Amino acid sequence: MKRPTISDIAEAAGVSIGAVSFALNDRPGVSAQTRERIRAIADELGWQPNAAARNLSAARAEAIGLVIARDAATLGVEPFYMQFIAGLETELSATGTALVLQVVGDHERAVEALRTLWAARRIDATILTDLWTDDVRVAAVDRLGLPGVLVGHPSVRPPGSNVPAVWSDDAAALTEAVGYLAGIGHRRIARVGGLVSLSHTRIRTAAFRAAARTHGLRAAEVIDTDYTWEAGAWATERLLTAADPPTAVMFDNDIMATAGLHVARKLGIDVPGRLSIVAGDDSQLCEMAYPALSALARDVHAYGAHAARVLLSGSGADYQDATPRLLLRDSIAPPPH
Repeated sequence: MKRPTISDIAEAAGVSIGAVSFALNDRPGVSAQTRERIRAIADELGWQPNAAARNLSAARAEAIGLVIARDAATLGVEPFYMQFIAGLETELSATGTALVLQVVGDHERAVEALRTLWAARRIDATILTDLWTDDVRVAAVDRLGLPGVLVGHPSVRPPGSNVPAVWSDDAAALTEAVGYLAGIGHRRIARVGGLVSLSHTRIRTAAFRAAARTHGLRAAEVIDTDYTWEAGAWATERLLTAADPPTAVMFDNDIMATAGLHVARKLGIDVPGRLSIVAGDDSQLCEMAYPALSALARDVHAYGAHAARVLLSGSGADYQDATPRLLLRDSIAPPPH
């Protein structure tokens, strides 16, 4: 039987998740009558907090740590993180929980930052993003006894780890997009990916290559980058000036996709007449571009909110978010004959 969570209690009581958290953690914010009703429903459902939930309720910091290991200069122009953090704040602010954000250069510094924040009781838990296949931060969180949530595929967990994961099926999304492009006639499709060390980059690339084999594509080149505009522009120019250029390019994020569109215009290549483009996360950049960019659309705000809910609930259970879907706009067309 599925272990009941505060989401289940909120649904049964007809109140918000924040109200349930206030009631179960004996915090102000709900009336005495509502508090008793929520507790009664929790007892009826057999809800019990796990270790993570007890740590959260007993902690004095009332703050969650988000230590991001990447170049701070690129973070400010990355639409994904802005939307993701907004989603986190939607849930955290409802329970009076603060978000402590720190940007560091690598995973060793991230581990040290988490250790310092946890030892000083400045945070009660953490959310780990940009997961690597062998991510030292996951093992560090386990060693510290720091409650946390992984934002990425559960396969990154080392044996014995019980840190829950919030994830979406990136492989299915890439498979769908390649299938659509192949279905309208594209035989030379390229992919401009992100950092090769990231778990989701490897998952997406493996799915892309598998789909290319399934559809018998003539060419399916992959170029790994660092997600920046400059890298997206460089990769696109390399692809489009090759002897046998692709007729469609898929980008891992929206910044690189708009850079690719810019390069295509500079080279006099019509989009979508001679080149189809698929962007990564479907931020407003896709709608602002001309032509508007098709994208693997996902609700990143909801993704962040779900990560916060899993952490606050203390259920310890993984949560699979909605699979990104190909949203068609003006940047995709059949290839030229």
